[in-house]
Amino acid sequence: MADLPPSPSWQYPAFDVVEFFPRKTRYCVCVFVLNEGERIQRQLAAMKPYAAFGDILVADGGSRDGSLEPGFVREQGVRAILTKTGPGKLSAQMRMAMAFAMKEGYEGVVVIDGNNKDGVEAIPSFFEALNQGIDHVQGSRYVKGGRAINTPFARHWGVLILHAPVISLAAGRRYTDTTNGFRAYSRRFLLDPRVRPFRDVFVGYELHYYLAIRAARLKFKVKEIPVSRAYPKSGKTPTKISGWRGNLMVLRTLRDAALGKYNPTDDHPSSP
Repeated sequence: MADLPPSPSWQYPAFDVVEFFPRKTRYCVCVFVLNEGERIQRQLAAMKPYAAFGDILVADGGSRDGSLEPGFVREQGVRAILTKTGPGKLSAQMRMAMAFAMKEGYEGVVVIDGNNKDGVEAIPSFFEALNQGIDHVQGSRYVKGGRAINTPFARHWGVLILHAPVISLAAGRRYTDTTNGFRAYSRRFLLDPRVRPFRDVFVGYELHYYLAIRAARLKFKVKEIPVSRAYPKSGKTPTKISGWRGNLMVLRTLRDAALGKYNPTDDHPSSP
């Protein structure tokens, strides 16, 4: 266990843990998944070579498709499966995984979706950025060296002309790929009492947006690094955001994050 246990004020959903081995590395990689079937299995197999450099934690939202059979997952070098049993969606999974990571003493957390869209070969670049003292590392397919493969038309232009400009304006620094969930956060940033990510207000996609803005506004070290993100050439797009209701939810969350509605309300919160 870590030398700094979670504060009693931390809020995160109830979850179960299947642990295969103890912490081995300085950093961890948290993979967020919910009923991704063969996609998560292919991704974990591709991530296996990197398990020696950063412990892999699967943060499951409650999959029922049999894709996370413990024997298979362990063979891929995964350290533990965390299964959310409490309420909430992606941000709740993030709070669950990051609270576990902080409790275990990791000095930084790389986060990645479990739908096999992201080029996992970039994982060492996130470790390198954390080693350089970067507190918020944003993966981007739109910086030099990044690759956007088969990105749906509406999503591509929605990021470039709406989402990234709004987040950039709120953050006071330019971001290019603000819907990309391939990121990393330092322990210093996550435990800063001015940040306080372990709050129940973060349920859906709020936490990704909030942390990007908060890191820049509080003058933490922020950096974008090139990554690849590939969508299938045909068939159903692997995403949890679809339809007009899903897109409206994203826009509302974007507005609230830009207006600072997720910022801590007290000026002097107790340190975790």
